[in-house]
Amino acid sequence: MRTKSLCPQCLKVIDAEVYESNGKILIKKKCKEHGEFEDTYWSDAELYHKFANWQYEGKAGIRLTETEQGCPFDCGLCPEHKSSTMLAIIDLTNRCNQRCPTCFANAAVAGYVYEPTMKQLEEMMKLLRSEVPPCPAVQFAGGEPTIREGITDIIKMARKIGFPHVQVATNGIALAKSEQFCRDLKEAGLHTVYLQFDGVTDEPYRVLRGIPALKTKIKAIENCRRGGLHSVVLVPTLMKGVNEHQIGDIVKFAVKNLDVVRGVNVQPISFEGRIDESERKQGRITIPDFIKLLEEQTDGEIPRESFYPVPFVVPFSYFVEAWKGKPQLEFTVHPHCGAATYVFIEDGKYIPITEFVDVEGLMEFLEEGAKEIKKSRMGKLKTMAKLVTSGGKFIDREKAPKTFNKNFSSLTDILEKGNRDALAEFHRKTLFIGAMHFQDAYNFDLERVKRCGIHYATPDGRIIPFCSYNAIHRPSVEKAFSAPIAKRNAAAEE
Repeated sequence: MRTKSLCPQCLKVIDAEVYESNGKILIKKKCKEHGEFEDTYWSDAELYHKFANWQYEGKAGIRLTETEQGCPFDCGLCPEHKSSTMLAIIDLTNRCNQRCPTCFANAAVAGYVYEPTMKQLEEMMKLLRSEVPPCPAVQFAGGEPTIREGITDIIKMARKIGFPHVQVATNGIALAKSEQFCRDLKEAGLHTVYLQFDGVTDEPYRVLRGIPALKTKIKAIENCRRGGLHSVVLVPTLMKGVNEHQIGDIVKFAVKNLDVVRGVNVQPISFEGRIDESERKQGRITIPDFIKLLEEQTDGEIPRESFYPVPFVVPFSYFVEAWKGKPQLEFTVHPHCGAATYVFIEDGKYIPITEFVDVEGLMEFLEEGAKEIKKSRMGKLKTMAKLVTSGGKFIDREKAPKTFNKNFSSLTDILEKGNRDALAEFHRKTLFIGAMHFQDAYNFDLERVKRCGIHYATPDGRIIPFCSYNAIHRPSVEKAFSAPIAKRNAAAEE
């Protein structure tokens, strides 16, 4: 497959080929100035082709820039973009209380401090909520967002502007230091803590973070528990030769803390920032690698077949939109950007939802139902009748865990409600396990960028796809809205 990519050295757009070789999917490209580059795109060709079956064409929820230089330099969002914002990221600061060797956003290295003003933050959030449909979730990041002065006021502002879901991506240091701070975040309206969590021993932290940090992570989770923050997602940065052997143990840790830990969302390392280029091939790990390792380290209880790509759930959005008559968020991201499953835990065993639900049959049913509803006024009644009479065929009640049978008597419990409360109830009974592989300049594919659903909001009134922001746009945006460290420190002392 022909596509467009970036030269890792000059960042010019160049031709690339995504191709299959020895059971893997590779990407190769050649820059006239800097030579040839090759990298692993996906390590499992069979899974690559399976995931490719669930690609949907969507549209951006807003258009803010025109097509002039071409993708990815016209971000954002430009007319070429094909997905609306499913999760917005706003960097509150590039200051940090860690010095991670793998970081791509750090004031100490950049030499300047980037901190949008409260007015800028307000405008950015209002812009996101003006999308159609409105962006449903915002994640405050950095740097380290918890060291930003007034973070609780920022969270309150996000809730007031109308975000149904507010997250903070954090290393957990500030949370570990203060139970009261966790309580303050909860009272301000924070929903989820996206906690950097690279392993269950100190060694991965020494490599990836430069410090032994496990005790800090455990204390942060305990303070979240005591402070009422009962939605923590563990976020391991996965690197081959560092922590890939701990995937199963991280999931076990999550299960032991299921009262507050709602998910494990793995991020295979992307080679941005200060990481040495020579480490790339040695450390590269892809989504299929993660899935295979998880199967092996759970003795097959969470098999490869449990995972589906993010856009697999698009028919659910089609159905709810047709049912309610209101635009719904469609997860039309590229099928090779991420993968996920839900797992129930019963009697010490993992039970993936795919073990007792015919998920492919269900999604086909929902897509057909959406079309039926849109045909005529009677379509809704016909579809409801089918849902009541035939919906049960997608669920094997004998294989289903007791908690599922107890709390979800029929598909209509979730489908008819189609709201955040119904989804939240489902989340409370399961552990979400996912992976999102953000791109770097070596494995960059513009087709993925055009379908990105995780976007940065910036003070200049743009909404920029995650991978193009970190590969290209971050330095120019931050420099345009920042102050030199020396100047900022002098102002703080006055």
